[in-house]
Amino acid sequence: MEFLYEYGLFLAKAVTLVIAFVIVLVAIIGSASRQRPGKGHLEMTSLTSQLNDVTQYARSVLLDKTAMKKLAKEQKKEEKKQKAQSKQKEEASRLFVLDFEGSMDAHEVERLREEITAVLCVAKADDEVLVRLESGGGVVHGYGLAASQLQRIKEKGISLTIAVDKVAASGGYMMACVADKLLSARFAYIGSIGVLAQIPNVNKLLKKHDVEFEQHTAGDYKRTLTVFGENTDEGREKFKKDLENIHVQFKDWVQSQRQSLDIEKVATGEVWLGNEALSLGLVDDIMTSDDYIMSNHPEREIFAVKYTVKKNVAEKLGLSMASVAEKSVMRLFSKARHWF
Repeated sequence: MEFLYEYGLFLAKAVTLVIAFVIVLVAIIGSASRQRPGKGHLEMTSLTSQLNDVTQYARSVLLDKTAMKKLAKEQKKEEKKQKAQSKQKEEASRLFVLDFEGSMDAHEVERLREEITAVLCVAKADDEVLVRLESGGGVVHGYGLAASQLQRIKEKGISLTIAVDKVAASGGYMMACVADKLLSARFAYIGSIGVLAQIPNVNKLLKKHDVEFEQHTAGDYKRTLTVFGENTDEGREKFKKDLENIHVQFKDWVQSQRQSLDIEKVATGEVWLGNEALSLGLVDDIMTSDDYIMSNHPEREIFAVKYTVKKNVAEKLGLSMASVAEKSVMRLFSKARHWF
């Protein structure tokens, strides 16, 4: 009996400690998740240096000693020539490489705007920006802003090239079509010039269980369709008209960027592989981003530009992921009515 008593006491203490630990941990995570993300900072990396290092390493492995000595002499001569032409090199054009991997809510646009601002602060007229873009689309307002950010580059007279290695569909293509030169990998998905909206309705389920739902609005079309209320034909018709209006503006935008495009032929919501997209005029060339970067080396100085944001405590621990995901989904459904 004494053993059972001591064991029960020990178990109670252990459970109490675990509960206290969980409460403290939840409090810390809750506090941390409410913190704003840390201030970001800009990173600019020389891809030219990286490519030179890769080349040098490959040569050291593949060439014998005699060939390496000969190569070393040639490199010394080249270095002297480069020093003599250092002034010209400073004036040579540069290629700035940005990455955009878009999610459904297009929150990556916040980093993109910082990167573009940084580039525009130092770019010269003969410089070029390459954006490696990957996105299947998402919310209308988010991708509309992202496309406008890319437009800033062109408005400053800087050449803009966009390379799509995997997918630029819907909102992704809204961004991609801004390019002066649009590249696509052979099997990348391109297009999907259309608009999507979908919303569940559980009104019949609520009625079945005698649950009443009230919704009050000021303005005939403040809420055309609802999740819980009974939808009307008038509301559905207005909702469809809104979709058509956005689709028209989407088509107008693409047409303004690629004037030779037969917009009615391609604005059906379909997607095409790179070769098909090329024949339809949706892209300008079949080439990967890697090939394009290599084609500019070593004639140009190539820099990767990235804006990174310091994660808060909750993000570092990874313990608030479910909470953040839930909030994100709810935020999307509350703010986003239409999707590309």
